[in-house]
Amino acid sequence: MKTISIANDIVPIAEFKAGISKWFKSIQKGGHPLIITQNGKPAGVLLSPSEYDDLIYKKAFFDSVGRGIADTESGNVYSTKELKAALIERRSR
Repeated sequence: MKTISIANDIVPIAEFKAGISKWFKSIQKGGHPLIITQNGKPAGVLLSPSEYDDLIYKKAFFDSVGRGIADTESGNVYSTKELKAALIERRSR
């Protein structure tokens, strides 16, 4: 994800509503997320579909790595011999 430009990527909700088509084109073209504010505070973030997909993929990957590390730390592991036997059994079903 590209970094946010304070001058260009933060917009009040009224300005966003007035030029919604322009903002959608901007995020698709530039790849920058758009921070939408309400009463001077962040209220939402608009991302392109590809940026959203990338975030979801990365989160799933990191969650999987975290589960693997937690399994290792808790001793929930298989030896190579046990893993091969489990795979052979699964494939034979």
